Amino acid sequence: MIHSGTDPAAVAEAARLIRSGELIGLPTETVYGLGADASNDAAVALIFAAKGRPSNHPLIVHIAAAQQVLDYASSVPPFAARLIAAFWPGPLTLILPRKPGVATAAAGGQNSIGLRCPSHPVAQALLKACRTGVAGPSANRFGRVSPTTAAHVADEMGDPLFVLDGGPCEVGIESTIVDCTRGQPVLLRPGVLTRAQLEAACGEAVLDNEALTSNAPRASGTLASHYAPNAKVRLMDRAELLEALAALPKKAVTQQDTDAVKPSLRIAVYAYSIADINEASVLYRAMPLQASQVAHELFAVLREFDAQGVDHIWVETLPTATEWDGVRDRLMRAAVQP
Repeated sequence: MIHSGTDPAAVAEAARLIRSGELIGLPTETVYGLGADASNDAAVALIFAAKGRPSNHPLIVHIAAAQQVLDYASSVPPFAARLIAAFWPGPLTLILPRKPGVATAAAGGQNSIGLRCPSHPVAQALLKACRTGVAGPSANRFGRVSPTTAAHVADEMGDPLFVLDGGPCEVGIESTIVDCTRGQPVLLRPGVLTRAQLEAACGEAVLDNEALTSNAPRASGTLASHYAPNAKVRLMDRAELLEALAALPKKAVTQQDTDAVKPSLRIAVYAYSIADINEASVLYRAMPLQASQVAHELFAVLREFDAQGVDHIWVETLPTATEWDGVRDRLMRAAVQP
């Protein structure tokens, strides 16, 4: 059931459901989440069951304000405090040492916890009404494409779920995750915040996880295969893409092929350097030239391709500039076959 996030009564009901140990769908600026009271291990277990997610794979806990950090974290390093000051509320998750006995299930049993303060006004209203942290992984089946509209959540999780509608997500991919438990900032998952932005804010070099010998804590969205549509995703540069298109068998264009909905389609192409594709058997979508625009629409495009019934999605490899790192990460994981 989808309810307007601008309706105070709907927000109040969503908060009541959270406090009662039930699940809801909620918007954030990154993607829609499947929310439960982070302090209620039984409610958190419902998230794992609904998503089909392993219970040792930790969830991110969403809080309304930075003042709530010490409700869950036992300490906050100075560089983490600087990141909080620079980017909260916003699309940044910090992994911090967990206070013993708090949010054990949400943390996947680890002695660390992921915390984020979302900027979406509906999420903020809900979190303030709940008066508790909300564990909120993406509201989709484990490993699949994240939802960026309320309709995506309803389609994925079923109509009985109470979903607050906050409109299409502004960012469109999940938050940047920085590990703050090993004495220096370590990037675990890229997002729309670039490494340069993170380093400028915290005043220290942000390391890659591979640069350290100690084991990183488990974190959301870091499995090799993730964010995957039903269709098989293949990443190709322009030359490979043109060669693959040229090798497709030719066939006459029929009225069925030119209809808005093309049930015969088997291949979809998402590319930025090809103006158009005159193949009736190919569904083409032009990729924007700005990384932020691609992030905003990426998951919706993948879901659209799945809805059209394609078997293969060919995506042009992205530019190498660092602002593309978050989108590149999602596409690379989507292309890994589980």
